[in-house]
Amino acid sequence: MSALIQYRLRPCCVVAALLAADFALSGCAGMSETVAPAFADPAKYELYDCKQLEGERKSIANRTGDLQRLMDKAQTGAGGAVVSELAYRNDYIAVRGQAQMADDAWRRNKCRETPPEATPAAAAPAANPGPIKPGPKSTRAVR
Repeated sequence: MSALIQYRLRPCCVVAALLAADFALSGCAGMSETVAPAFADPAKYELYDCKQLEGERKSIANRTGDLQRLMDKAQTGAGGAVVSELAYRNDYIAVRGQAQMADDAWRRNKCRETPPEATPAAAAPAANPGPIKPGPKSTRAVR
């Protein structure tokens, strides 16, 4: 009788352990926003001017996008969630922390985005000269 009880308790223990692990790991997913600044130097952007901050923010945004794509790609493979977490998550959190610090400095300096360069009107062709006519045919033979 006790063997029957032990046999029935094993699946219940496995399910309980999996649920506990699921709850523990799901808590880590929401923690990245609060942990991210811990991985970045808060004084790194103190002396940056707006032009430097703009370039740095673009670079950080590109790096964040690259890491996100790598994490998404890793998750498609076998054991991808584990590979994604081990290989890219720490870098992703560090870059997010840098982004937060750069954004804080951006707001503190009251910076504004520079508008994209407008193409001057003189660079555009003035008028359509019409169709291109072929040149006269040569009477010489090609050797």
